[in-house]
Amino acid sequence: MKNNYSRLKWVALIIIGGILFFLSKSATAAPTSFPLLQQQEVSGIVKDQNGIPIPGVTVKVKNTNLGTVTNLDGEFNITAPENGILIFTYIGYKTAEIPIDNNEEISIQLEEDISSLGEVKINAGYYNTTERARTGNISRVTAEEIEFQPVVSPIEALAGRMAGVQIIPGGNLPGGATTIRVRGINSLRQEGNLPLYIIDGVPVNSAPIQSNSNLDISGIDPLNNINVSNIESIEILKDADATAIYGSRGANGVVLITTKQGKIGKTEFQARVYSGVSEVPNRVDLLNTQEYLQIRRAALENDGIEPTETNAYDLTIWDQDRYTDWQEMFFGGSAPVTDINLHASGGNERTTFRLSGSFYNQGTVYLGDYDYEKVTAGAHLSHTTENRKFHLDLSVNYGADQNKLAGYLKLTGPAFTLPPNAPPVFNDDGSLNWDSWSEAGINNPLTGFFNTGDIEGRTLNSNLLLSYEVLNGLELKSSFGYTTYQGDELIRRPKRSFNPSSSGSSNHRSTHLITQRKSWIIEPQLTYNAELGKLALNAIIGGTFQRSENANLSLQGEGYVSESLIGNLSAAERIISGDNLSTDYRYNAIFGRLGFQWDDKYYLNFTGRRDGSSRFGPGKRLANFGAIGAAWIFTEEKFIKNALPFISFGKFRGSYGTTGNDQIGDYGYFDAYIATIGPGGLYPNQLSNPDYSWEINRKLEAAVQLGFNEDKINLGISWYRNRSSNQLVGYTLPATTGFSSVQANLPATVENTGFEIEFSSLNIKTKNFQWQSSFNLTLPENKLVSYPGIEESSYANTYRVGEPLNIALQYRYEGIDPETGYYQVADINGDGSFDYDDRIIPWDRGRKLFGGISNSFKYKNFSLQFLWQFVEQEGILGLFNGGLIQNQRRDVFQSLQDDSDFQQISTSFAASQAYNNVLSSNFPVVNASFLRLKTMNISYSLPSSLVENIGLSSGKFFINGLNLLTLTPYEGIDPEMPGIGTSFSALRTVTGGIQVNF
Repeated sequence: MKNNYSRLKWVALIIIGGILFFLSKSATAAPTSFPLLQQQEVSGIVKDQNGIPIPGVTVKVKNTNLGTVTNLDGEFNITAPENGILIFTYIGYKTAEIPIDNNEEISIQLEEDISSLGEVKINAGYYNTTERARTGNISRVTAEEIEFQPVVSPIEALAGRMAGVQIIPGGNLPGGATTIRVRGINSLRQEGNLPLYIIDGVPVNSAPIQSNSNLDISGIDPLNNINVSNIESIEILKDADATAIYGSRGANGVVLITTKQGKIGKTEFQARVYSGVSEVPNRVDLLNTQEYLQIRRAALENDGIEPTETNAYDLTIWDQDRYTDWQEMFFGGSAPVTDINLHASGGNERTTFRLSGSFYNQGTVYLGDYDYEKVTAGAHLSHTTENRKFHLDLSVNYGADQNKLAGYLKLTGPAFTLPPNAPPVFNDDGSLNWDSWSEAGINNPLTGFFNTGDIEGRTLNSNLLLSYEVLNGLELKSSFGYTTYQGDELIRRPKRSFNPSSSGSSNHRSTHLITQRKSWIIEPQLTYNAELGKLALNAIIGGTFQRSENANLSLQGEGYVSESLIGNLSAAERIISGDNLSTDYRYNAIFGRLGFQWDDKYYLNFTGRRDGSSRFGPGKRLANFGAIGAAWIFTEEKFIKNALPFISFGKFRGSYGTTGNDQIGDYGYFDAYIATIGPGGLYPNQLSNPDYSWEINRKLEAAVQLGFNEDKINLGISWYRNRSSNQLVGYTLPATTGFSSVQANLPATVENTGFEIEFSSLNIKTKNFQWQSSFNLTLPENKLVSYPGIEESSYANTYRVGEPLNIALQYRYEGIDPETGYYQVADINGDGSFDYDDRIIPWDRGRKLFGGISNSFKYKNFSLQFLWQFVEQEGILGLFNGGLIQNQRRDVFQSLQDDSDFQQISTSFAASQAYNNVLSSNFPVVNASFLRLKTMNISYSLPSSLVENIGLSSGKFFINGLNLLTLTPYEGIDPEMPGIGTSFSALRTVTGGIQVNF
């Protein structure tokens, strides 16, 4: 393995070294000036339309790489040919081209250009592009859209904002891993669908972090410790042209997170503070006490059963007049939210800096006094030498969080099922009430309530980028990145959490989990940019050397003398070692990109990458990936301008290429053994398969972008088709083999197709009022295109050829059985039992369409922004089985009617079995579509005259809302998590705060 990587490293170093040697020899002879043209000094000032100097404007000599930037006073000075042309560019302003024409002084005013995004730089990873010039599909959100949202992970802030990007919440506890799907599910493996996360050029392991707490299902989000307010932009790369340069890591899209940098200008300090509350915005309409008792008595009467303390303790022992709204009790609280952000930034045309820090705290809507806290710090330094040849860029971001919300009992289940007349769960002294529940022969539903958790995570992400301009247009650079995560999890289980009469309840216990992830990456690169008349050439060649190490240690402690010592392993009577796992992943690559541009209207890009991964066996570790992307700005053609004058911008673009996937466990191609309990023995625990290889994703895209009315109206339509084949899975084996699975490639092909529509408009723009709108819509389709032999495989009961991967195979509902009055489903094979042979209906649990509508209004010093998120989907709605000793939805009252859709209320086993069967049928599938007011921001900027009088440069007050209103026909608690109607993620949050700059 090491020999292969050594060869790859030496090949890359030899190639780059040879190029540098050639260039160094050429540098002495290659002129960097214009010997045939007379040079002269040109100076001036760049201002906006109000006459205010603009610092940081790029001033460049056309068709050369000579350039500079304006200083704090908007001034510039440059040496240029006397008959040359100066190009002035700055984000948010129209580009200006001014002939020098022998003038020694040129001062201009730049015209604001809010509608056109042509000159806005878009981060494409290894290079930057613009909205006008891009050939790939890249979606982008900026700081203005996400920085005020009270969320823990920045991925949560993307919901409804990007076409083709689906955000699935990780639950209602802060810190849970949010799932992001870029253009659907490509792999049969859950972990094989993770996108690549890159923060300031450094890849971050996107797999959720393991947890033994209430976050065990979703895992812990690896992006929790990023300060959302410190993010400048998030770009998501989707198609082959955009992702192929990342090779095997770009199969499921690439998420590029860029943190804020210092800006040219005087040193500025900013403080922003907001505070507010969160709450669960909805409730399920359940039976009250009298309704519940009526249903229970009717059930026993239907069954001909006399109520006793055994079969009806809710009718015979419990108080018939007692009522508890368990939803209100368990999660009806208000969770306080506080965020404090501070930063300082500034610099001149050669050196800029930015320092930031933040504190975030969120309480809980649940019972108890627990919270989540996060502290972050960030630094960014950028420096360019006086001759503008050497550049240094350093970013360091650190975050630490402590989650005390995820350690105790899951309370959502009992809130929906406990009878409304159930006895108190607590005694007057705050201890758990065991006696009242034991009287009924059952355990207190809050068993484990006093379990607590401390989950601490510390993250460091750093990157150093060094670059040197060897010749005009030729730049040598290298990035050096390092990232680490250290997690310490402690779950305390004191004996007072458990029934004193149960076995093991006299023992204090603790569970410990230590997680460590660390990774370094070095990426040397050589870039070349040249303009030859109408032809512009852009080239990149580089290499990647990356190593990642992961370790998990799991321990348990038992027999603590007192509750205060729980967690101190030295005080434990026994220490049980559960798991100790360590892995080492190595990844190397050579990549290149060659781009051609002709006359600012024809674009052609070629991308290639050769990857090597340690996750494959000898002879399978290396693979090639590549793509081609092209674009034609047809509105630059004269005949188009004449024929279609109402189109201000028009571009056709397309791409095709391949990316790979190596998201599998490490060392899967080895035979693995573990030691026996006795001395001197080993036994195998993993089968070897050295022949499996890369999963391949072939991506095809065609798109059109249109601008109208001087680009005040913009429309983009994209069609894509991604086909993922050679599927990597842990293939399930029969128990007779002695192994559960073996890593292998399956002959299955998964296809994702769809349309993405993006629209934006500048509706009104006057001196005092401005209105902008945007809209995105995704129409996705996923299916298993082929899988030869699926009927004989272990996936026969999971997937169907021609159907989506995200299906549930269901029974066919046959209505109410007229003889029994219970639900009945079809026995397809007539064998008298119900199994997967009878599940003939594939139900697509995915989203049929999704998107968002946003509007932004500005009137003088006031601004209003809001986003509506919409989703069309189906979900399951349960709690319609009247008669059991558990609460139900109020709709179950229909079962008292003769023509009810619900079965006869009963306590019998047959009724329960019929209900369980029908839950797996198409009967409980309902419309779970929703329209949600996802975010709203109202702000007021203080008048300049006022802030100057109090010594500030600016200031504003703001109010923010999250998940304010949801319109849906779904009767469960949250349509975004339509399991059976009892899960929720969306807390309604309202915050208010102030921001000052000085």
